[in-house]
Amino acid sequence: MSRNKLIADIQEKRTCLCVGLDTDLAKIPTHLKGRPDAILEFNKAIIDATADCCVAYKINTAFYECLGAKGWDLMEATLAYIPKNIFTIADAKRGDIGNTSTMYAKAFFETLSFDAITVSPYMGSDSVKPFLEYTNKTTIVLALTSNAGSIDFEQLKTGDEFVYEKVLKTSKEWGTPDNMMYVVGATKASSLAQIRAIVPEHFLLIPGVGAQGGDIDEVLKYGGIPGQTGLLVNSSRQILYASSGEDFAEKARAEALKLLGKIS
Repeated sequence: MSRNKLIADIQEKRTCLCVGLDTDLAKIPTHLKGRPDAILEFNKAIIDATADCCVAYKINTAFYECLGAKGWDLMEATLAYIPKNIFTIADAKRGDIGNTSTMYAKAFFETLSFDAITVSPYMGSDSVKPFLEYTNKTTIVLALTSNAGSIDFEQLKTGDEFVYEKVLKTSKEWGTPDNMMYVVGATKASSLAQIRAIVPEHFLLIPGVGAQGGDIDEVLKYGGIPGQTGLLVNSSRQILYASSGEDFAEKARAEALKLLGKIS
């Protein structure tokens, strides 16, 4: 999906909400557990309930890979169920030497046909460029993440700048705003204005809203691009596990609509 199509969807739906399908079998409603396709059944219900009030779905691949071959089948079936007009992200955080990244890109852009994938830039340009070779696909580079451990490396100073600033300044030369985004955690909203000064045109994928405590108002104030939004604001647990009962899909929709009003 192109950047222009994503912008059009955001403007039409008046939201930049991305729903994270980080489905944990241990947390889904009890009445679904024990069914052969419990995760897929859960995912389908969430998608049915939220597809009209979000513009993207992010599948965290670890929640499926941990299940072995069956997990890959579930991920593929979930991806196939998402309406084709909605942006899809493989939250896989891949990044390796060039020939390995080429295979990762083939796996997620050809075999599974995601629109985008998250990647780690810390092995340098040759680990990211194989993903950028795909037309009409988006590579989402980790910049300043929401986890506490980001202080270990991302927020270290190198000379007069932080490591994450160096990542932004260097990597933005590898692609364009049409085929690259950046991950910036909502819990790091105070740095968004500074980040926007470095990458004024790139979309930002913002995890950490909801259960992780990120402030939506700050994200919108400091991270947006006038007229384009320039953001995908992700919420996972707050939506997925809004209820542990048979009304889980209804409650998930209510949470999505609550966020819709804040980020439209």
